[in-house]
Amino acid sequence: MKHMPIVVALVSAFLLTGGILSAQDSVPSGPLTLHDAIDLSLKNSKQLRISKAKVDEATAVTRQAEDARLPDLKVSGSWLGVTQPDINVGIKAPPGSNSGGLNLSEIKVNEAAYGLANLSIPLFSGFRVRYGIQSAKFLEKAAELNAGNDREAVILNTINAYANLYKAHINVALLQENLAESKRRDSDFMNMERNGLLARNDLLKAELQTSTIEYNLVDAQEQEKIATVNMNLLLGLPEQSMLEPDTTSFQQSPQLQTIDTYEKAALQNRKDLTALHYQAKAAEADVHTAHSDYFPGIALTGGYIAADIPNLFSVYNAVTYGVGLQYSLSAFWKNGAKVDQAKARQREIAADQDLLDDNIRLQVNQAYADYYSALKKIDVSRMAIEQGEENYRITRNKYNNSLATMTDLLDANVSLLQARINLETAKADAIVAYNTLLERTGTLSP
Repeated sequence: MKHMPIVVALVSAFLLTGGILSAQDSVPSGPLTLHDAIDLSLKNSKQLRISKAKVDEATAVTRQAEDARLPDLKVSGSWLGVTQPDINVGIKAPPGSNSGGLNLSEIKVNEAAYGLANLSIPLFSGFRVRYGIQSAKFLEKAAELNAGNDREAVILNTINAYANLYKAHINVALLQENLAESKRRDSDFMNMERNGLLARNDLLKAELQTSTIEYNLVDAQEQEKIATVNMNLLLGLPEQSMLEPDTTSFQQSPQLQTIDTYEKAALQNRKDLTALHYQAKAAEADVHTAHSDYFPGIALTGGYIAADIPNLFSVYNAVTYGVGLQYSLSAFWKNGAKVDQAKARQREIAADQDLLDDNIRLQVNQAYADYYSALKKIDVSRMAIEQGEENYRITRNKYNNSLATMTDLLDANVSLLQARINLETAKADAIVAYNTLLERTGTLSP
């Protein structure tokens, strides 16, 4: 017993270590690629778990509708305690017959028991079962398509979050690089100022820009932390996990096709539009289901009866069979509103389809324009970097030859830094815009 605390401590340490290792194993080693981020987000998405539950619910509704074709079997039974009743059989003996000396008043009845079993097999239910199954199957298919649409939304959301993380990460990296260069320049300027080769005011201007870069770096690092937390939550990782985006994920931007190509693809592949198509089929089936109340219901019936009242009578092995008919005449004046409601739902879905068709065309055109603009920004940013590098080189030579001021040199440096940041931002925005275009056409998720 004296060794128990040691054993417990060792087991606890083992479990804790295992938990830590398990958590660490879930964090990607090395740079996180966009493909890995999408895989993790799909695996751990809470939205997709909700979508899966909705599909399961729709599948269960379909099974419930199909179960209506199965026989209906009910069994019941009771034991009853009875107070002393007044018994009158109500059967009179023929004149001149011998009653056998039966005196009903002497019969003592204090209990009764019975059992019933009823079996009903539907033969015709006014097409209610048939169209109910059709409607449930169409709605199940619509739920599956909506789940696929949610999958594309999760993928696009992950790409957006990854792009934000990439932009924050690259912004920090460029600012850190520029800060290191600015500090080296300040060190050179400080030596020049000590030797009387640089005015004190120019040194202060350079140091002020260094402080500004440090200030911007603090903001950029905070933005990177927030982007990392957001990415970790999407991927199902611990909030404080360190993530490094793959810098090669945004190097290539696919070429644009014609707008007609994307519009046709959207009308063929958009899952929400196809889901509305199945909802329209389900609404049509619901109209037929509403009309089913105008028809009678026919079923085969069978049953078994057993009853026992001690000292009075008993019935065993009483089997019944036959055909049952049920017809509600009141449906002719009560069912009209139900039919009108089903038809109104059908018209509503038809209008939703037309509206969604217009919205899809608008969304595709907007995404197309955004991607076209993003590609142009990449070209402009690359040209701006070339111009900024050349401008900084010329301005630095002029400054070294006392032909340009310190302000001109610092402005040239800021312009070059901004051009580099703009290029990386444009690359990330272009990938997001392209994937948004694919999502709008329903082709983002294979």
